[in-house]
Amino acid sequence: MAMNSTPGGEVEHLKNDVKMPIVMPRDKGEGNTEKEGVTNEDGGQRGKKSDERMREFKTFLWNPEKKEFMGRTSKSWSLILLFYVCLYSFLAGMFSLCVYGMLSTLSPYTPTYRDRVNNPGMMIRPYLGGVSIRFKPTVEATWSQYVQNLQEFLAPYNDSIQAMKNIPCSPGQYFMQDGDESEERLACQFNRALLKNCSGIEDPTFGYSIGKPCILLKMNKIIGYLPGLGTTPYVTCEVLKVESNATFHFYPDDGTFDLMYFPYYGKLTHVNYSTPLVAVQYENMESNSKVNIQCKIHGPGIKNDIFQDRFSGRVSFNLNIDE
Repeated sequence: MAMNSTPGGEVEHLKNDVKMPIVMPRDKGEGNTEKEGVTNEDGGQRGKKSDERMREFKTFLWNPEKKEFMGRTSKSWSLILLFYVCLYSFLAGMFSLCVYGMLSTLSPYTPTYRDRVNNPGMMIRPYLGGVSIRFKPTVEATWSQYVQNLQEFLAPYNDSIQAMKNIPCSPGQYFMQDGDESEERLACQFNRALLKNCSGIEDPTFGYSIGKPCILLKMNKIIGYLPGLGTTPYVTCEVLKVESNATFHFYPDDGTFDLMYFPYYGKLTHVNYSTPLVAVQYENMESNSKVNIQCKIHGPGIKNDIFQDRFSGRVSFNLNIDE
């Protein structure tokens, strides 16, 4: 009997002959065991590396075979320390030499450069950290601090102290003193009694208890400065921004800084120097209002209108008298 040999039948026989692989299920612990083995192996390698690094670090700190500390022998460390000692000693010597050279060109008695201080400034007393004065004449607690400040400031101007330390001078002319710059200079007397009503002698309250306060004006000291170019400088005061019937009384009577107190030779040689003062007493001042007052120094060569500096050649302050 003949057999049918068709292509489709051969394919079916081939399919039946192919055996599919059978996948056996694993136990749950087998995969974890393999992973754990890998992890333990990696951890061991890391541990070995950290131990090697620690040994290398210890060897770096101290190598007993080569007798090296931090990679250098004692001789090497000695040489490098010697190098840095020499280097910094040289730098310190150069710095000291430069400072010595600079200081040798400066005088402790007179500043080398004074071109930026060519105009006198002015300040007031009492001065309690500001230029605003407010008080009530009938309440002593409001003006006692001002009186105390004035008394302390004028203490060196007592007539007895001035007579003991300073000498009487001829008014109206500069008191020039020749000699070496290191020699001590004499100083002219400025007696407290010259301030009259504002001296604190006749009226210990300086007029604050009666609503007629005294303000002291002082010119800042400048070494070698000759104000007025031979003409006696004087002071004027005015009320700013508003009309006022206030009256100003100046002491000394002409409100001047006498020329005999100039020039100033510095604190090292002009030890007993007394800065000249001008006192201003105010009357008929408006009450319960802030009054802005400006005082100026006048004289040849004195600038009192510099916009950028309100204390150069002038001073402004506020006065408020409460009822």
